[in-house]
Parts: sequence; structure tokens; C-alpha cells
Amino acid sequence: MFTGLIEEQGEVKSCTLTQMGMELSVLCTKVLTDISLGASICINGACQSVTAFNKNCFSVQVSNETLTVTNFKELKIGDKVNLERALTLNKRIDGHIVSGHVDCIAEFIEYKNDGFSKTLFFKLPKEFTKYVIYKGSIAVNGVSLTVASINDNIFSVELIPSTLKEVNLKNLKKGEKVNIETDIFAKYIEKIFNSKDNTSKIDYNFLAENGFV
Repeated sequence: MFTGLIEEQGEVKSCTLTQMGMELSVLCTKVLTDISLGASICINGACQSVTAFNKNCFSVQVSNETLTVTNFKELKIGDKVNLERALTLNKRIDGHIVSGHVDCIAEFIEYKNDGFSKTLFFKLPKEFTKYVIYKGSIAVNGVSLTVASINDNIFSVELIPSTLKEVNLKNLKKGEKVNIETDIFAKYIEKIFNSKDNTSKIDYNFLAENGFV
């Protein structure tokens, strides 16, 4: 489990695609503190298990399933990736609950300046728009953000300068792909609604009356 607050940007040292998946190594410093084999590190929003490490990098084995739903296949040596270690229970959750299980990729459209902030616009696959609401939480390349607008399958987020400095979203080019994890609670609500054994009193009217939709 993660918070979506990026600890550092790592640099791709190597990324080798095979029929088995991808061997990925990342140069970094901060997230190597207290690292161990099997530890979970979120790379661009995707939770991965450490298979090897040394004093300046760590490696993971990326499954074919992860390659299917993320932008990992487009990674190149030298690319910057957002990194976050797993959440501990002795600090505040300043972002939101991020599982590290990427739902899909979205396409970057454009950015607009908004005072000292930048508004970034992305195009989602339409089947995932049901999980995205105005002022709801979303993780973009693992970064915890608030949805600033949603229009059909186009959504936007606003990033302040301090956030832009710490993450790899500031240099996105039109058409570039990013990893998306929608709000986990939306998926649980959908599951409850669609369950044949649903005996809960929670329904659409209940959610509307309490300001959730």
C-alpha cells in the first residue's frame, strides 16, 4: 500500500524485454534505505517486488500482465520514473490510499498554465471514466492528485510547482502514456452494487444524499 507521495525520481539503468516479461533496473538513492529482497516499491504507480539491489540501484522482474496494463513497455534507458516505498503505519497519509495496481494507461493531451500551477489534461479509456469524479482522487504515474475536471473521458489535474519539481510529469509530451490508478473505493462500491447477494442499504440515492455522487 502507498500514499502517492513520490519520494524521488529514479533513472532507468536497463530494461530488457523477453517472452517472460521485463528485467528492469533503476538507479536511485533514497528508496534504497532499509531495502530488502522482496520489498515493494511503486514505480510510476505500479507496485513491484525487489529481486536484487546494490548501493545505487535495484532490480525487479516485471510480469507480462503488468506490461499489458502499464507504460513500462515504452521505458528507455535514462527515463525518469517516480518511486515510492511501501507505506508504514507510523506516519500521516498525506496523499490517498494507492494500491500500486495500475488500472490502465491514459494519453497526455496538453497542459495549461493556471497562475503558479499547471493544469494537465489526459484522455482515459472510456470504460474507466465511471471511477473518476470531480474532486475525487486519482494516481497518475503513482502521483496522488485531485481530479480538477472530468468531461466525457478527458480529465485534468492541477500540479503546484513543488509537486512538479519532484515528479516526472513536468516534461510530458503530447501523446505520451501515463499509468492510471483510479480510486479504490469506487471499485468496492461498484462491486457492492453488482453483487447478486447485495443486502446493503447503500444505493445510488443514499450516495447522492450524502454527497458522494
